[in-house]
Amino acid sequence: QVQLVESGGGLVQAGGSLRLSCAASGRTFSYYTMGWFRQAPGKEREFVAAISRSGGNIRVVDSVKGRFTISRDNAKNTGYLQMNSLQPEDTAVYYCAAEGLLSITATTPTTYTYWGQGTQVTVSG
Repeated sequence: QVQLVESGGGLVQAGGSLRLSCAASGRTFSYYTMGWFRQAPGKEREFVAAISRSGGNIRVVDSVKGRFTISRDNAKNTGYLQMNSLQPEDTAVYYCAAEGLLSITATTPTTYTYWGQGTQVTVSG
């Protein structure tokens, strides 16, 4: 199994940028598809982006396409979510997740077994 720890959240003004990191430990990171999800107050957890085990395939939700970039460095056992042009509606707790042998087309939170504790992103208008 794998343990995940997110970092990089914070408070930023609209139009600003943040880069979230997801540090993995335990089983070899490259075994897992990695996803990013977010959950705003009073809302369900929603899919943001996913990246295949090698990093060669990526899926990003339409609402952040062109603004957010998902990547990973398997040598460093770390995944990233670069967020640019942030807007108040991006405010949420952001979670990274991992699952072995999972297609990046899977966008439902229940398809992922391993989760980080989350990091808060707040975008002020």
